[in-house]
Amino acid sequence: SLLFLLVMASVFQAVFSWAAPMMDLIDGIAARLIASVQANLPPGALTSLLTDGVIAGVGSVVIFLPQILILFAFIILLEDSGYMPRAAFTMDRLMRSAGLSGQSFIPMLSSFACAVPGILATRVIPEERDRLATILAAPFMTCSARLPVYALLISAFVPQQTYLGGLLNLQGLVLLGLYLLGIVGGVFTAWLLKRTVLAGPTPNFLIELPPYRLPNLRSVLIKLLDRGRLFLKRAGTVIFTVAVVIWALAYFPHPASVGADFDTRRAQATSRFAEPELTQELSRLDQQEAATYLEQSLLGRAGKLVEPVFAPLGWDWKVSAAVLASFPAREVVIAVLGTIYAVGDAESNEDALVGRLRAAERSDGTRLFTLPMVVGLLVFYAFCLQCGATVAVIARETQSWRWAGGAWLYMTGLGYLGALLIYQVFG
Repeated sequence: SLLFLLVMASVFQAVFSWAAPMMDLIDGIAARLIASVQANLPPGALTSLLTDGVIAGVGSVVIFLPQILILFAFIILLEDSGYMPRAAFTMDRLMRSAGLSGQSFIPMLSSFACAVPGILATRVIPEERDRLATILAAPFMTCSARLPVYALLISAFVPQQTYLGGLLNLQGLVLLGLYLLGIVGGVFTAWLLKRTVLAGPTPNFLIELPPYRLPNLRSVLIKLLDRGRLFLKRAGTVIFTVAVVIWALAYFPHPASVGADFDTRRAQATSRFAEPELTQELSRLDQQEAATYLEQSLLGRAGKLVEPVFAPLGWDWKVSAAVLASFPAREVVIAVLGTIYAVGDAESNEDALVGRLRAAERSDGTRLFTLPMVVGLLVFYAFCLQCGATVAVIARETQSWRWAGGAWLYMTGLGYLGALLIYQVFG
């Protein structure tokens, strides 16, 4: 188990250390695309749709493709080398402490890629109570959809500190901690179920251990390209659609009275200020105009409506609206935040979403993303069940929407409670 932990720790170090150059390249391409669109199209709804909706929304998710591929590459290598069955055998003792056997380890491990195939993999578990407990524990495992959310918040708010001569970095350790938090949540849920509604004996676990072998490079590349293709397909369909819808909600209505009011203010500023104060004042007015448009939009009004529910977690209406929009698919929150902050902070000096989040402020001028708020948000995403496909497959595999609805309420409630406690105690 110590070897398994060391292997996984190495994986998460690589996720942040190795992916940075490719992520910078993708970010640079997105910035050039935005600049090209703005240079060739006049200001207006179409330009805003392409830059703030499509490029900022979809691009803010695609930028995390290198990290996802690195994580998948390590998992595929461990599978093809014959290490995974040994990890399952090693984890049998831990699984038994939760009332499960090593048979539950493989489905739960599969859930690190996606909970849907992980839940489907529980069909090999012969004992119905163990299978049901595993189904309800599997969504806690940190799937690939959570990784972009973690990577965004960690990159923005966790310092790039290294230890042991650069062998360990703080960002990788935080990511490892979040994966372990998901495992603890899943194991605790299984333990709770096996001692209450699903109480029963733990079956014996037998597994054939294949010999260690060198992974086939061609097989690894095929599997890796397939995972990347699936991620890009999701980014090009679900996330693209959501980004466009969110842009429309964030852009309309676009009252002419707001533009006229700020044009008057700019004219007054031009007569009152000289350079460089004039440039600073015009920039401030541009940001204020963008924020006013966003606040009066359909999305702004919806966010204001739900803000009181999430205010105890330290979230403002923008974060609340983004989290609500991500319940069908959790990685959508990045596209939504990318769109919201691109539309609402048009003159920001930071093109990257990370910079916009760091600069985000409340209406009273205080920082929005404080450390307790960010940690609470991470815990919320570690526990909350924000995946429509997972809820549907739970209902299908258990043949009951009662279990699926119960899982959604339990995990969402756990996420809300965790974020609430962290923010109220440390905020």
